[in-house]
Amino acid sequence: MRMTSSFIKGLNGNGKNDIEIIDVIKKKIGPCRGCLACWQSGNGQCVQNDDMNGILSKMTDTDICIWSFPLYVYSMPSHVKAVLDRMLALSKPEMKVVDNQVYHPVLKDRTEQKNIVISGCGFPDWKNNFEPLRILCDNAFRSTLTAIFVPEAPMLNAPQAAPVVEPLLEKFRKAGAEYAENGSLRPETLAGLETPMIDAELYIRICNGEGIK
Repeated sequence: MRMTSSFIKGLNGNGKNDIEIIDVIKKKIGPCRGCLACWQSGNGQCVQNDDMNGILSKMTDTDICIWSFPLYVYSMPSHVKAVLDRMLALSKPEMKVVDNQVYHPVLKDRTEQKNIVISGCGFPDWKNNFEPLRILCDNAFRSTLTAIFVPEAPMLNAPQAAPVVEPLLEKFRKAGAEYAENGSLRPETLAGLETPMIDAELYIRICNGEGIK
């Protein structure tokens, strides 16, 4: 969330955007039952009487949705995945094929809506950790997606790591400003955000309590 907060600070540099943060851990959001009653009603709402319907209503009206979460077993935490699963209510039952891929069209056109995923990983490298999440996000958000995957994220909670953490947070602030201006991030900007803060071997030694040699 420190990375996301810095990104939002840059994104809302002019202070003109309405921003709402929804902590889904504090919400009552049950898993999708797979009953497909939402498709029968076609009103963009779920038959479960919990906090998700309010979130669904907000999702259809937002310009940018930022998904911020730590990597859990190569994917989303279960409470975030529940939100994604329950978004089934925003789609239609029929199927379409675009570019050899089958998908459900949405009830309300959200082609102008952007989705940003910011996820941190506890391991020191990108490879073999974020690939499954990347596939999930590519399929869920398609052309609306900007994904930022950051290794060594636990360092953001360590005060002694401030000398390398603060420069990263400043990069996130500048990235938010860039996104506000262009609606996207340059490859070099993304690479700067996803580059490990310290050497992998050193990071592993610190995590294992071996100290710095």
